[in-house]
Amino acid sequence: MIVQQVFITGIAHSSYLLGGEKFCAVIDPSRDVDVYIDMAFDMGWKIIHILETHLHADFISGHMDLMQRIGADIFVPGSAGCEFDAVGVSEGDIFEIEDMSIRVMETPGHTPEHVSYVVTDRTRGADPVCVFCGDALFVGDVGRPDLFPGKADELASELYDSLHDKLLSLPDFCEVYPAHGAGSLCGRAMAAKRSSTIGYERLYNHALNIGEKAEFISSLTNEMPPTPDHFKRCSKVNAMGPVLLSQLGHAEALPPLEFKKISEDTENIVIDTRCYEAFGGRHIPGAYSIDINSNFATFSGWLLPEDRTIMLVVDSPEQVSQASLWLHRVGLDRIGYFLEGGMAAWSLAGLSTQHVCQLSAEELHDLLFSGEELVLIDVRSEAEHREGHIQNSINIPVHELRNSHKDLDPDTKTVVICGSGQRSSMGASILQQNGSSDVYNVAGGMTGYNAAGYGPECIMCSLPWTGSGDKNKIK
Repeated sequence: MIVQQVFITGIAHSSYLLGGEKFCAVIDPSRDVDVYIDMAFDMGWKIIHILETHLHADFISGHMDLMQRIGADIFVPGSAGCEFDAVGVSEGDIFEIEDMSIRVMETPGHTPEHVSYVVTDRTRGADPVCVFCGDALFVGDVGRPDLFPGKADELASELYDSLHDKLLSLPDFCEVYPAHGAGSLCGRAMAAKRSSTIGYERLYNHALNIGEKAEFISSLTNEMPPTPDHFKRCSKVNAMGPVLLSQLGHAEALPPLEFKKISEDTENIVIDTRCYEAFGGRHIPGAYSIDINSNFATFSGWLLPEDRTIMLVVDSPEQVSQASLWLHRVGLDRIGYFLEGGMAAWSLAGLSTQHVCQLSAEELHDLLFSGEELVLIDVRSEAEHREGHIQNSINIPVHELRNSHKDLDPDTKTVVICGSGQRSSMGASILQQNGSSDVYNVAGGMTGYNAAGYGPECIMCSLPWTGSGDKNKIK
């Protein structure tokens, strides 16, 4: 028995191939399925099963593409109500791959239809050797139960039972293979390690060590991170059966004048994927700034309206394919055009641009104490803001700016800050779209501000006898 893991950064998604000598199954595949076909070929395997633990919320699954490419059966939770041909599974169902038995364990809680796949290698023993637990159990965390409005308490209760009555009944040596790792918003505090064992999680997983069900429910339904917009969309698409990637068109290259004309149609939106420094230097008026080197898929799924055609500004034509793949992963399939020649061609055509001045940490510090009227918007999460922020900054997480900009004066000098400069550039672009004309981005964000010595001090260095202790620090 061999387990091969495929990990996608950004969305922090883990999928797997479970194989023997000749045959294998793919568990929770991503939408771009070439990696599984290539890996199976290299291992000498034929893919005969496609296993889905649940209807994934944070990405579009590759079950339809994989079935179309290799003809394997799709196994899904029977209660999922999928609209495509699939084998519906429920508690106790067993199927086999060579000498491996795969038993279905219903583990609702993260979603109502969730199942886990418990694997026994009969050549070695009768006990389960591993479990593919989807988003029920993570390394260091458990799945969030608050994705369905009005059902959080009910699902948290079901998750407690799934964990304690089912998953924790497996042997301590049973290996745990979850569908996500650190960086995913399907949980709150996942560890960076990408697999574990039941025994290790029993000892050290904080959520599993909340003994009382009522306390567990309260912990999993309060102060959870916000849910990106695309979570609801992806679940529905996965239930219907995603459109095959082969049926989607490719972005068309347009010279600047044509690009400008089409971009002015309200049915289209412009996404600038360059780094925030380049965006700040010059960009197409009204464009979104979403750096392709940031968590591009998550923020694109979160910020962009799904009913508009996307027009890309990239550093190179090769980046079009990369950006398109990330967008497809979160269900943004209307990718129509990209700017031929990039911003250099746009400028050579004499077309107008907007700018976002980039402030260094020192410039921000001087500005804050200059007495000049300004508003400082911190677009990090509430949790990040609580850990440390600049005094008098206003915390508006970047996704909330889409509506909260209405509460801001567009004529007031506005400085936007995050942890690095990427999210604040996204925020600056949203403010510009909505009429703000005097917008600044803090290059390096709070990381640079702290490194420059304007952030939290070493406690020992700020003791009274040292003569230090700048009052102009962050809170």
